[in-house]
Amino acid sequence: MNPTKFLKSILLLLCAQLASGLAHAQESAAVDNPMAVVVKDYLKYLKLPQGFKIELYAENVEGARSLALGEDGTVFVGTSVHRKDGRQYTPGKVYALVDKNGDHKADAMLTLADSLNMPNGVAVRGGALYVAEINRILRFDDIENNLTKPPKPVVINDSYPSETWHGWKFIRFGPEGKLYVPIGAPCNTCEKDEPYAALTRLNADGTQREFFAKGIRNTVGFDWHPVTKELWFNDNGRDEWGDDRPPEELNHAPEAGLHFGFPYRYGKGLVDTTFNTTLPASAFQPAALEMPAHIAPLGMRFYTGSSFPAEYRNQIFLAEHGSWNRSKPQGYRVSLVRLQDNRVVSYEHFVTGWLMDEKYWGRPVDVMVMPDGALLVSDDFGSCVYRISYGK
Repeated sequence: MNPTKFLKSILLLLCAQLASGLAHAQESAAVDNPMAVVVKDYLKYLKLPQGFKIELYAENVEGARSLALGEDGTVFVGTSVHRKDGRQYTPGKVYALVDKNGDHKADAMLTLADSLNMPNGVAVRGGALYVAEINRILRFDDIENNLTKPPKPVVINDSYPSETWHGWKFIRFGPEGKLYVPIGAPCNTCEKDEPYAALTRLNADGTQREFFAKGIRNTVGFDWHPVTKELWFNDNGRDEWGDDRPPEELNHAPEAGLHFGFPYRYGKGLVDTTFNTTLPASAFQPAALEMPAHIAPLGMRFYTGSSFPAEYRNQIFLAEHGSWNRSKPQGYRVSLVRLQDNRVVSYEHFVTGWLMDEKYWGRPVDVMVMPDGALLVSDDFGSCVYRISYGK
């Protein structure tokens, strides 16, 4: 072979492998030309509706992802992969943020666990903190009485797959007391049998795992309607299908046993012909809302506080982590989905400004309502937690 052609073929192969590696690291890789900034100096660029303000609740919370609220007001923060220099990742940590003097800012940040395997998911029940790693669920008992000296965790279930692609987990307890744990598809798009691309639930002690819903590529945020107690969840669509396909999804699961389409269908009925299926269209549950492609909707919560105007009560706030697989980036915001009679009636942007001149300086991940009605927002790129309040 001609030496020049040989070197060219090697370079093309290396480029292809590099591109594949970037795609596999989509949730953590900063491929959209981000800006490294001092977050507090950039808060002034965030835009909210009139009467609302955003401040820092906590700084230097490296890789802040999922949020959970303790019974005594402690804010627990999980972390996932957090890219430092393009190759290395920080060890997986779980933090506790404590507001000691009631000024709506964290006065202390304690590290409860270190070197865990992508401990993205956190949840609280019965005084215990539950943490989801890739393949197992941990429980830290009586945690708020032991923040400075956390107990050794109890492994309540270690039967989850070990694949890291879409393996990090968001977890929450449902109204019936069961812990909901998703299992993402271990790929961009593929046909995989159980247990992949599904949402499971299990008892608080880790027993009797069952499948609640299927056809879910990767949900990293869900909540239950405060009145109907029915589940709503975000799902991230496949990549490498163009700038505007497929739509991201907000889904409604009024009952167990539904199939939400992956890998055959997206949104309200977009068919992906990559895979064939004998199932009829009626076998799939269409999305309740189609959102722009690649915005990566992650955490979501129904607003149950009383300090925001009444029009926000029982409406959905969701965090858009932002695109990586798109020629022009979009997302990087907090949006509001309004419901009426259990149906979506509008989708609007509530906080914008993390994306400036096609460069981002922050990536919202999760949202959580505080007892005083404020809304917390985590940011794994800015390594911080924001607090949104209304009025004085």
